[in-house]
Amino acid sequence: MLPVFSVSQFMAEVNGIIAGRFIVEGEISQYKVNQGKWVFFDLKDETSCLGCFAVLFKLKAPLEDGMKVRVTGIPKIYEKNSRLSFTVESVELIGDGSLKRAYELLKNKLAVEGLFDTGRKRAIPRLPNRIGVIASGESAAWGDFKRIITNRWGGVEVYLRHVSVQGASAVADIIQAFREFNDQAAFFDVLVLIRGGGSLEDLAAFNSEDVARAVYGSKIPVVCGVGHERDESLADFVADVRASTPSNAAELVVPDKKDFINEMSFELEQMARLLAHGVIVRKQNVGTLFYRMQSRLEAPLVRARHTFTSLVECRLRLERQVGRYREFVQAAERLFKNVDPRQVLKRGYSLTRTSRGSIVRSSDELDRGEKIMVELGRGVITGEVIDKA
Repeated sequence: MLPVFSVSQFMAEVNGIIAGRFIVEGEISQYKVNQGKWVFFDLKDETSCLGCFAVLFKLKAPLEDGMKVRVTGIPKIYEKNSRLSFTVESVELIGDGSLKRAYELLKNKLAVEGLFDTGRKRAIPRLPNRIGVIASGESAAWGDFKRIITNRWGGVEVYLRHVSVQGASAVADIIQAFREFNDQAAFFDVLVLIRGGGSLEDLAAFNSEDVARAVYGSKIPVVCGVGHERDESLADFVADVRASTPSNAAELVVPDKKDFINEMSFELEQMARLLAHGVIVRKQNVGTLFYRMQSRLEAPLVRARHTFTSLVECRLRLERQVGRYREFVQAAERLFKNVDPRQVLKRGYSLTRTSRGSIVRSSDELDRGEKIMVELGRGVITGEVIDKA
């Protein structure tokens, strides 16, 4: 004999049967937000429609009618009206069309709020001492960045914070990295966010509102180089300096040492020319004055001669000083060449690094079984610590 239920008992029985967490895929329709926090929409396919409810702060991307999404949540039949509703816990955009539309909606929103305004963007230091990098430590983007920094300007300290750059944990990883660097804001001169190229879905973390606001709120000037030259992300637009690629980010952060030395030489030569011109002008002025006063009092003539002599001596001192500056620049260039680590490596020495890229100065810094990289004059050897003394 079948059991007899009251209506309330039957509804509770049905809710017990359907209890659980489900993932449902469909197209959004009838999307609306009430009181600025309660979200209601229908999820439909060719034959069926499911009413959905969500809290606005849980939605990490803008939504609108027509977008194809995959929602995770819990179904329930409400006793008062017997209506089935799906309480949404998270939403994942599906397809390039939905991702692109959500990107445009969020881009417009952030632009209206002023996150892209050029007036708030900060200049990065010309010669940074310490650079923080947020990237995947296993990526080609990080390898290219590190190589270019080393080749262009030796001696700068680079600190990597390894993060996931795509997937479910990417956004939280990147935001946490910004927090950690900003906790030591006085220690770092510039912060660099980089990732290699990919599809719009691959770059989703860099188009999220939370990451954009983390870049905007950074106390340290931010350089962002995400993807290839044709790619763009919201993090790019918010950053103080936008780089077309991770390699370009390295080029923007530090100057090339040869160009820097040439620039210094040019500036000194310009200064010498200006000083020499000034001496000539003053010499001409003194000559004119001398001519005018020659027929006048002897005393002014004597003073003019003294002035002329002083100016000549000044010019000679300036010329000697400029010569010393030029010798200093030439000596500095020779010094740069002598202390170039690659020259040392070519003489048979090697440079050992940990798997994280840190230079090994003592065997106490390594453990047995730990991976190491040995940089030679030509090439790199990857090995493992078997024993140490």
